[in-house]
Amino acid sequence: MPTAVAESAKARPGTVGFNLLAILIATALSGLGIAYLIDRAVRAANEVPLAEGTITRGIGGVELKIPAAFFRNDEERSEGFADEIELVARLPLGIDGRDIEIEVTLLPRSRARPSAILLDGVYLHQFEDMQLSGPPGLVGKPLTANGGFAGETVWYDALSIDPFVAKCLAPIAPEEPTRCLRTVVRGNVAVVYAFGEDVLMNWRKFDEAAEPWLAEMGIR
Repeated sequence: MPTAVAESAKARPGTVGFNLLAILIATALSGLGIAYLIDRAVRAANEVPLAEGTITRGIGGVELKIPAAFFRNDEERSEGFADEIELVARLPLGIDGRDIEIEVTLLPRSRARPSAILLDGVYLHQFEDMQLSGPPGLVGKPLTANGGFAGETVWYDALSIDPFVAKCLAPIAPEEPTRCLRTVVRGNVAVVYAFGEDVLMNWRKFDEAAEPWLAEMGIR
């Protein structure tokens, strides 16, 4: 019996050491787990679900509150100042007033010229003699190829002081749709719209449809 007691006593220091090591490892792992959970919580607090919430972005000296669902790309969904913001709008400008996606790029006012200004300052001097038929109320004029505008046509409202103006580029491939660009300025923010040529049929409703969408972000 004394021998057994002595052997047991000798084994205790090793057992205690092992237990201490196990406790230290468990504590370390627990600490890592807590740190991971805290990191996840912080990340979750800073992330905005794709279709929820708003993101604050500054552009052209204007602070905008942009719904997360408006962003064209996930990587754009971060707060701070920007030189360019890429968005997508769903506006009732399709056939029979159906919602249609229109790409929108926001720029500082200093980086873009409104299409209505370009009409008199640039396009008017590049018009070919022929006139195209198209959406009621709009005049269609092809631009001269020697001016670097080959395949481009300008559609504009000739009766307005502040006319609707869009420049459309014929597609490179036959199966691709014709794409049009229109730039307007709201305060210190330039808004560049990119859309299919079929939207021109609803040109009179364009600004009426877009204004509430812009106002939701703080662009007026």
